[in-house]
Amino acid sequence: MKKLQLLAVPTLALGMLAAAATGASADTHAETYQAELEELNGSGGSGSTMIRISGDQATVSQEVSGLAETFDGNPYPHVQHIHITTDTQGQCPTPDADENGDGIVDTPEGGPSYGMVGTTLSTSGDTSAGAATDLTVAGMGGSFSFERTFTMNAETIEAIEAGNGTVVVHGLDPATLSEEAAGAMSTLAPELPLAATAPALCGTLTASQMDMPIGNPETGGGNTAGMDSEMIALGGGLVLVAAGAGVYMVRRRQAGQG
Repeated sequence: MKKLQLLAVPTLALGMLAAAATGASADTHAETYQAELEELNGSGGSGSTMIRISGDQATVSQEVSGLAETFDGNPYPHVQHIHITTDTQGQCPTPDADENGDGIVDTPEGGPSYGMVGTTLSTSGDTSAGAATDLTVAGMGGSFSFERTFTMNAETIEAIEAGNGTVVVHGLDPATLSEEAAGAMSTLAPELPLAATAPALCGTLTASQMDMPIGNPETGGGNTAGMDSEMIALGGGLVLVAAGAGVYMVRRRQAGQG
């Protein structure tokens, strides 16, 4: 019985090695995309967006600055979205898209370039197109940081992977617009002024060189390949040590019995 117990030590070490190898193969890979946000309609703003996608989980990190700061005495609500196209590459509109000549490219006029809303980058709650004009979940103020992990719909993910995803941040200072545009109401939400829904920043999402294996996308993670290799090496060492110890103890026991 004692011999069997001693011989079981290498088997235990082998089990530890197998567990380490299984853990190494369980990692999933995330694809990372980025967009440099450039001003539209003379907003004077700038920013950047990074999106990490693993399965249907997306982590969006964003920095924005230089936009309109206040609206009716309160921090300006800048609604923002990932716009998607299905038949052309997503891109940002040029001033030539201003069809009615009011001096700005409003959201529908920019539609042929960046498409429809696929995902709303809301600070909480709904991330669908249904929340596109909900000012209560918008980025607030002239400069803000945004970070959120959420389940992203398949249409948006497919568009981003195909190069057809564009980040658009909305909201212009009415004081900088023509009299016609400053006094107009939004065609997207008639209860809001045109300035509130007109695009201010735009950037097309492209694949980043920062792709990396991650753990749970809800909490983030890092590349664990090195750690797994070390665990496997350690497991191999344990096998050799345990095997050697087991053989030595068995032989010693046999010698004592002889």
